[in-house]
Amino acid sequence: MKRPGPLLTLLAGLLLGLLTLALDATAGTRNASSSYQEKPPAPTPTSSTASPAPAPSPSPSPSPSPSKIADASYAGRSDDDSSSVAVSVRDGRAIAYFCDGRSKESWLKGRVRPDGGMRLTGGHGAALTGTLRDGSRIRGAVDLDGGHYAFTARKAVKGSGLYRATATVRGAKVDGGWIVLADGRQVGIVDREGTPSSAPRIDPETGAVTVDGQPLTANPVLP
Repeated sequence: MKRPGPLLTLLAGLLLGLLTLALDATAGTRNASSSYQEKPPAPTPTSSTASPAPAPSPSPSPSPSPSKIADASYAGRSDDDSSSVAVSVRDGRAIAYFCDGRSKESWLKGRVRPDGGMRLTGGHGAALTGTLRDGSRIRGAVDLDGGHYAFTARKAVKGSGLYRATATVRGAKVDGGWIVLADGRQVGIVDREGTPSSAPRIDPETGAVTVDGQPLTANPVLP
């Protein structure tokens, strides 16, 4: 048999080489395309600006409660030194006694405002207006029977203040009022069935007093 010539062998080798290159190129392209993966786009960061927490609303300041008026008694003289005035205060209420020690007197009552102001009223149009100052004195005036009596009543010390006794003596109704001043002076009237007269002295320590021969007890007056 006749062997192929060198030219045919060379052509066959070239053809095989070209075929091999083509296969390698195709495989490389496939491998490159399959190994490349496009990364997904990074998510766009969203701006998360937190809304500021609402500031707590301030609590309303509590209204200051008014000062409580202290319980106490006050006694003093009118500016013209003609009469005495005593005022007893308890739980925001007040009772007062105006007396000239002879024939003119009046019992008055009312309330004391938180600021210390007061207007007390009594029989026959009597009125007392005044102001409690610094818890130590009352400055005011009494209007009675057409007269106007300005006064200052200072806080009572032990034994001074306002006293009253009521009883029936020898069939007559007796109503006595006393104002004991800080210096020991006493001013009072005993009314017997509408007839007033100067009152006898009382013992401020015990309240003991004798009226028309009958022993009585005058007690401190509280509203």
